[in-house]
Amino acid sequence: GRHGYAVEFSPYLPGRLACAAAQYYGIAGCGTLAVLEQNEAGICLFRSFDWNDGLFDVTWSENNEHVLVTSSGDGALQIWDTAKPTGPLQVCKEHTQEVYSVDWSQTRGEQLVVSGSWDQTAKLWDPTVGRSLCTFKGHEGIIYSTIWSPHIPGCFASASGDQTLRIWDVKTPGVKVVIPGHQAEILSCDWCKYDENLLVTGAVDCSLKGWDLRNVRQPVFNLVGHTYAVRRVKFSPFHATLLASCSYDFTVRFWDFSKPNPLLETVEHHTEFTCGLDLSLHNHGQVADCAWDELVKIYTPSCLAAPV
Repeated sequence: GRHGYAVEFSPYLPGRLACAAAQYYGIAGCGTLAVLEQNEAGICLFRSFDWNDGLFDVTWSENNEHVLVTSSGDGALQIWDTAKPTGPLQVCKEHTQEVYSVDWSQTRGEQLVVSGSWDQTAKLWDPTVGRSLCTFKGHEGIIYSTIWSPHIPGCFASASGDQTLRIWDVKTPGVKVVIPGHQAEILSCDWCKYDENLLVTGAVDCSLKGWDLRNVRQPVFNLVGHTYAVRRVKFSPFHATLLASCSYDFTVRFWDFSKPNPLLETVEHHTEFTCGLDLSLHNHGQVADCAWDELVKIYTPSCLAAPV
């Protein structure tokens, strides 16, 4: 079966989203990028693209509503255009191992993509140029997650199997900040949309931790409740203290770290590892997730539904 790894809502079109999936037979594999459209009748397939290795992450272009970038098990990034459904516009293959993470910068005026790989490097790309602009070295383990700051131009965070969260600036080659965040592999990170100094990490120790870049000696919050590794974490686009997480315990959980009892809701609608998670910018409270059970779900959890 096709294992869903990542899902992302279109920044342009309400109800459109992309899912990256991988299917492996022994060591051989293939990948699918599914572009889905939500309408009154439910979810329908708008476009489907195939790749000859598993696809692990997907990010929409921030300057062209038809363009997406995926990352794959063969060390490559693929640039796709939904208006040209034949194959990728471009393939950028420089990483020497699986690329688990890809993210398109939201900063106006610069079109930059960052990727993170099992080869322990992050790479900076201009999607109009076929080769990387820069390679960031320093992690001592797999990089699972690379995410641009929504506030600070040219700044991104990376989360790694070396148990650290790192902050980078594309204008300087070395790492800016190293945070030994967990005593376990860190699988995901995200930036708060309302505080440029605040990030969250999710790790194999089942916890989510919040980090204030002005004082990284200890976390500003520690959210426990998941029973297996936290696979992906996302801050809400609408609430400064609200976030979501999905896990290998098959659940998606919603949290408000400002509350004494931060766990707002647990959603259990998958029967396998839940890997992909996103919160819609267009439809307040709408969430998408995907899992290894081949299902993509779009829903509004009761804790995010507008108060009556």
